[in-house]
Amino acid sequence: MLWQSYIKGFKAYLKLERSLSHNSVDAYLNDIDKLNQYFASINEEPKLVDIKAADVKLFITWLNNLGMLASTQARIISGLKAFFTYLMLEDVIQNDPMALIEAPKLSRKLPDMLNIHEINDLIAAIDASKPEGMRNKAIIEVLYGCGLRVSELTDLRISNLYPQIEFIKVIGKGNKERLVPIGGVALKLLDIYLHEVRNHMSIKKGNEDYIFLNRFGAKLSRISIFNLVKSLAVAIGLKKTISPHTLRHSFATHLIEGGADLRAVQEMLGHSSITTTEIYTHIDRDYLREVITQFHPRS
Repeated sequence: MLWQSYIKGFKAYLKLERSLSHNSVDAYLNDIDKLNQYFASINEEPKLVDIKAADVKLFITWLNNLGMLASTQARIISGLKAFFTYLMLEDVIQNDPMALIEAPKLSRKLPDMLNIHEINDLIAAIDASKPEGMRNKAIIEVLYGCGLRVSELTDLRISNLYPQIEFIKVIGKGNKERLVPIGGVALKLLDIYLHEVRNHMSIKKGNEDYIFLNRFGAKLSRISIFNLVKSLAVAIGLKKTISPHTLRHSFATHLIEGGADLRAVQEMLGHSSITTTEIYTHIDRDYLREVITQFHPRS
């Protein structure tokens, strides 16, 4: 790969100065690799200082011709902007070729969500007689009850539980910590899992503090949570395409539809920007229809 020493420095910058996760760092490096692939496809190996905005525009056209979605192109452009900003900070280049490049406009799609009956059905579909049953019930309740990301759930530790005050400490994106309230139902299921199931497990060294473990006594993987949610959706005949993130969307939507303050929801979700949280301010369409029917003079 071209520019290897600069990419190595950029990787260190992302990990040490921006405290990004391993997955996030890999995503940035993949974005740079896409630019390298483009130049390889046209048999060019330009120096970083020679790359111009015109080259970047041709690269975006190349991405578009590959059939990449606008959202994927936007992410790649964002990654390259970060890379060239780093090069400017390090005085590797004097002019930023990404400065005037705009990402493609994205439509703000409303996230999928479940209603409370569908969430109850998912939990009811879990066989509590199986060894992993109580663990899985606790997983769904915590995902929905606290609005956690999958990685936040798998990284959840016993030492970060504060049942007396009904809070948990969550390590979010960029290793940012936040306190999130946890409801009585989730706390009760966690207590049962921890003291009646997990206590009898043989736990692998280094995994003693992680709450959710697999049958081998090791920290549960992200893919295990995805598989759990998918299998439960199939079990109840759910027609929606859902993932663990759907429970996070449902948490936020139900809070805001119930009248919760947007800033409070932002804090609980761990969003750095309120604009990210604002996508959850959509209201149930049936409710809107009900309001206009009841109150509009021309209804």
